Amino acid sequence: MREPSMETENGALTAATTTTTAVTSPPPMASSPRQALVERLKDYGQEDIFSLWDELSPDEKDFLVREVENLDLPRIDRIIRCSLHSQGLPVAAIEPVPENWVSTVDGRTMEDREKWWKMGLKTIYEGKLGVVLLSGGQGTRLGSSDPKGCFNIGLPSGKSLFQIQAERILCVQRLAAQVVSEGPIRPVTIHWYIMTSPFTDEATRKYFSSHKYFGLEPDQISFFQQGTLPCVTKDGKFIMETPFSLAKAPDGNGGVYAALKCSRLLEDMASRGIKYVDCYGVDNVLVRVADPTFLGYFIDKGAASAAKVVRKAYPQEQVGVFVRRGKGGPLTVVEYSELDQTMASAINQRTGRLQYCWSNVCLHMFTLDFLNQVATGLEKDSVYHLAEKKIPSMNGYTMGLKLEQFIFDSFPYAPSTALFEVLREEEFAPVKNVNGSNFDTPESARLLVLRLHTRWVIAAGGFLTHSVPLYATGVEVSPLCSYAGENLEAICRGRTFHAPCEISL
Repeated sequence: MREPSMETENGALTAATTTTTAVTSPPPMASSPRQALVERLKDYGQEDIFSLWDELSPDEKDFLVREVENLDLPRIDRIIRCSLHSQGLPVAAIEPVPENWVSTVDGRTMEDREKWWKMGLKTIYEGKLGVVLLSGGQGTRLGSSDPKGCFNIGLPSGKSLFQIQAERILCVQRLAAQVVSEGPIRPVTIHWYIMTSPFTDEATRKYFSSHKYFGLEPDQISFFQQGTLPCVTKDGKFIMETPFSLAKAPDGNGGVYAALKCSRLLEDMASRGIKYVDCYGVDNVLVRVADPTFLGYFIDKGAASAAKVVRKAYPQEQVGVFVRRGKGGPLTVVEYSELDQTMASAINQRTGRLQYCWSNVCLHMFTLDFLNQVATGLEKDSVYHLAEKKIPSMNGYTMGLKLEQFIFDSFPYAPSTALFEVLREEEFAPVKNVNGSNFDTPESARLLVLRLHTRWVIAAGGFLTHSVPLYATGVEVSPLCSYAGENLEAICRGRTFHAPCEISL
């Protein structure tokens, strides 16, 4: 690709006049919008966008002109060049995460948990926590064109992912008000920032509106869109989806940083007094939204960023893991494909665990100050991951590149990052693939929920009967009853529930 040249503007030409009648030349023909855009595109080697111009209808020509006018060509060109260049660079060596950087489940005392729980609830009561939901994806792999958060995984209640998460926010708000309030209980509000994409934004807004925001106040939810970027060939040329439109794709869940900044929602957070931000992905049905314990731990550690991690199930599991990049370098995440078999299977002789065992599950906590830093730093560096995919084009599907940033790209910027181990069976039930696939299906997630909630009910003194094998059923506890298994004795003790069913207020 050619380096961009300086752009100039044509000055207005004025015709000279004399006191005698003069013959003046006609003014120069103004260039058409297309001609002006072609000249701009030549600076970036992308003028082929208009190669089929003469075959387009007037409406199609207008559409193409508007689409190109809306491109931030200098930024996109910088992203493409930097990202393609980074492909050939050597990757720094990696090291395991130091053991003392992880708060393990076994290493936490009951006193620690109670302290962090109360500290987190107090912070929520003071209005200092905001929640960001990454929800730009459609349920295509689940056989649905709706936003993934609308998906019903088949629980007895029939609730969608969005509804379950909204009700967990309602529950935490109530807990914060009840536990922290001195004197009359006052309402507590957690502001929910929901990132959509151009493909899901309208449907997501309508879904929330039609369901009356699941009991939340409409003004405590802000919707915003992640960005998109043109898909490109391996030599950086734009791919045309049709003769008059570019093939585009969302810029990855790491696009949340730029999207928050561009939509001025980082400023909105500051104006609300928010200091900490919980950030998670929509497709985890067991996610503990606005987890007070995690928040309290994060504040107690004084870190700039934090992540919940689960232990890798087996060496070849296809998950990204946390590592240190370079000798004594920053914490980051590497994909499973970057670990050779020897490294993936290496055992820590002292602990008996895999050396590279801490899986990233997209459950993060940040300070607002750090988010502001990252929103500027990632955009400045402009290095995106290149995902080779089949791209829909005017010539059928063609192999090309999608440009994406990932949520974990922020961690190398953090002066300190804390890792917090959680149990898979309690906090990680992803919904990614259609039933019948090998893993992460609605069915597997549903069973994880039912089994966890069954354990809660039994621990609270309840009993179950069931008409199908126990391993295939269980009970669902409404988030409005309990956030993480607490406060169930009054509902469950001495009662028998016929599974499958929902236990609700």
